[in-house]
Amino acid sequence: MGYRVGIIGCGSITKLRHAPEYTANPYVDEIVFYDRNLDRSEALAALFGGKVAKTVEELLEDPTIEIISDCSSNEHHHIFSSKALLSGKHVLCEKPISLTIEHAKEILNAEKASGKKLMIDHNQRFTRAHQKAQEIVASGELGKVLTFRTTFGHSGPEQWGYNKTNSTWFFKKERSGLGVAGDLGIHKVDVLQYLLDDEIEQVSAFQGALDKVNEHGEPIEVCDNVVCSLKTKKGRLGTASFSWTHYGQEDNSTVLYCEKGILKIYNSDQYQLEVLTKDGEKVNYELESIQTNDNQTNTGMIDAFIESIRLDQPPMVTGREALSSLAVILAILEAAETQRVVTVETESLQYF
Repeated sequence: MGYRVGIIGCGSITKLRHAPEYTANPYVDEIVFYDRNLDRSEALAALFGGKVAKTVEELLEDPTIEIISDCSSNEHHHIFSSKALLSGKHVLCEKPISLTIEHAKEILNAEKASGKKLMIDHNQRFTRAHQKAQEIVASGELGKVLTFRTTFGHSGPEQWGYNKTNSTWFFKKERSGLGVAGDLGIHKVDVLQYLLDDEIEQVSAFQGALDKVNEHGEPIEVCDNVVCSLKTKKGRLGTASFSWTHYGQEDNSTVLYCEKGILKIYNSDQYQLEVLTKDGEKVNYELESIQTNDNQTNTGMIDAFIESIRLDQPPMVTGREALSSLAVILAILEAAETQRVVTVETESLQYF
């Protein structure tokens, strides 16, 4: 017998990522969909051969459902993920883990009380190029990483989301909260900390709503661009930019400048990973093409989550790591707002 899975929220992330990946997993028998808009859950149940729950309580109180994917909008994660854990379900929560440190801690406390597994969907760790890059950094063959730069930009969530208009929830302060920083930036913070085996400690930043407008033609309430400087605990220095206004091509590149050479990740259309040593040697890796809004392939996230449950192993992305990434994003937005250097709040993370 395989697992029955419940999914909360039936937007694009469920339709394009969670539902197809659960369907493809050999250990999953059936998906039960819940959305406050019944038409959406019924449409996905028909598409993937699943069932529909009419209320979230129906989903959480069903003892045959062992796994929940929380694909609700950002402001609901702490409510649904906490309830699901305390209902005895393993939970895969979309990123960001929540909009505030306090709400993230609610989820971590629920995880601790329940003894169930919690994983956060920071799926960039699972790409072959990022995993290979992490191996190269960890091996020390290029020496220590000294500096870095990273970018994540595409043409905006209104091009991709379920509601392909400027009324998208991503543009609403009370729902999205963190704008492009919480949508794209948090992915890069997570993957940087993973690649470097380090934590970002200090930040400075600029942010703005430079181009996006809402359904009334007014500038959106959250940032569509962020540019920041980062310093890690181990003393590495770097820059990062996150954008919803890259209108010709997505950019998901990271470059690590090391003592003995340079590691370029998703910097070239042909090679996903390029190593250039200071002796002039070049090694190019053709591994896979990264997920983009136009290229939806299996992220490996669902498979890894199912494996962690099946084999009773720690999840690949823990709630504690997601909380750390959230703390960095909140510090970046505070730095932009106050126009000063901000130290990331790590004291409150020690408990977890």
